[in-house]
Amino acid sequence: MRKTSAETGNRRRKQKDEKNPLDRFSENERKRGRPPKIIASWVRGRADNYRGILDTVWDRVAPHLLKAKAREDVLKSFQDANVGGYALEFAISADLILQALRERKFPKRQRTAQINFIADSIAAQGVVSPRSSRDMCEKQRARIKRIHHIISYEYWIECSCGYKGRSLNHACPKCEAEIPLSTGSPLDNSFIFQTLSRNT
Repeated sequence: MRKTSAETGNRRRKQKDEKNPLDRFSENERKRGRPPKIIASWVRGRADNYRGILDTVWDRVAPHLLKAKAREDVLKSFQDANVGGYALEFAISADLILQALRERKFPKRQRTAQINFIADSIAAQGVVSPRSSRDMCEKQRARIKRIHHIISYEYWIECSCGYKGRSLNHACPKCEAEIPLSTGSPLDNSFIFQTLSRNT
């Protein structure tokens, strides 16, 4: 049976639709750029964990670690320091630690800076380079700072009306007397911070 012109037209439109799917844009979006090798938030989280561990053992490990010339020296510095299970944690990253120690940007004196540099360098566990690992950590911390910020703050007050406690909207919750925050007032910043430190 011979096909009508309407059937032929429908068939052509169907073939055209198959060649040009409606979700073409979403397919291109999925293909754009390289897929991440490792999740950046995991790297930052592991780096923060390493920072805490290294801060605990650094005084025992650092004297030998900072002089390390080979992988074996890195391993020995953790073994000799008697840091328990932490030795295995960092033995896995011995090559990365040595690489971080050899970098020109490695801090020469500051204890905290040295700890942070090594922790951030090894946090990706070799999936990316130590430098990329540090960059991930830095970007993640900057993102967190942008997301989380103080939206409101109150003070501990002692009002002439007899109220003692936290303020509400920078005023006394009982009589609504406002906290004077102008420079030179009894409640300037230094006084406020002293009061807060005593009462929190």
